[in-house]
Amino acid sequence: MPRSGADLALALLGGFRTLTDAAIAELARRGYDDVRPVHDFAMRAVAAGAESASELGRRLSVTKQSAARTIAVLQERGWVTSEADPRDARRKRLRVTPLGFEVLTQGEAVFDELRARWAEQLGEAELERFEAQLDALVGVLPIRFDTPGWISRDLGEL
Repeated sequence: MPRSGADLALALLGGFRTLTDAAIAELARRGYDDVRPVHDFAMRAVAAGAESASELGRRLSVTKQSAARTIAVLQERGWVTSEADPRDARRKRLRVTPLGFEVLTQGEAVFDELRARWAEQLGEAELERFEAQLDALVGVLPIRFDTPGWISRDLGEL
């Protein structure tokens, strides 16, 4: 009996969650404690030019206050820093630190290792076929990781 469309969506979400949870656990084993997907989204947004809490909030589709809390956590962990804006001394600009980039790089390596495990389970050819099928269904353009708030957007935009 075929699955429903909702079951398919949940299975895809389950795959994302399985990979993400495994990556978080592996990063913790490697000494990067308590990394969360929002930290990755936020650091990528900062690296791409989100220089303030307001801009980060817009890119993450969260309030400025929520973005500020995320920034505080990232700064506490040494992954993001703020520095004086050379164009306006009253402003501070956010920057990803070398340690922050290390966390991002380690995360990417962990996901590559997790993909390799899936390839061992399914076979490389089967996993490549699955990936090609996903590309055919969802497209090959990269997903914007700095916009997790898409779930809360107005459905009138669709």
